[in-house]
Amino acid sequence: MNVNQRLIDLEIEIPEMSKPLADYVPAVKTGEYIFISGQLPIVDGDLIYSGKIGKNLSLGEGKDAARIACINCLAALKSKVSLEDVEQIVKVTGYVQCGEDFIEHPQVINGASELLGQIFGDKGTHSRAAVGVNSLPLNAPCEVEMIVKIK
Repeated sequence: MNVNQRLIDLEIEIPEMSKPLADYVPAVKTGEYIFISGQLPIVDGDLIYSGKIGKNLSLGEGKDAARIACINCLAALKSKVSLEDVEQIVKVTGYVQCGEDFIEHPQVINGASELLGQIFGDKGTHSRAAVGVNSLPLNAPCEVEMIVKIK
């Protein structure tokens, strides 16, 4: 499967990697793995969604936010290797800023997981955690991080 062609078919453009918000690096390569720091739903330097899912944002908006955050993870990955070099998306961790009674964290983070499957096919299947939190940087509704095995 040609990943770059899949991105074209899906009309997805991987942006330049976002600058870190604090003292960390967006991606670290060690051996055959790349660890990608948590990414927010930022496009062209602007946070696209703000707030808590289930309070002032819908489940659909949360899912879209996770998709955007995942695209930013791919930008961080692309800063280290070609996306064609992905052997396996190993793990995705998603943090969902939500109210205390919200329980649909997995459906929010499906925005990231489904996108990875569309882009990478079987190489996009992964283990995952979807965790509800009280707050996130910049009042972002979600944050997504990944571990990727490369060829």
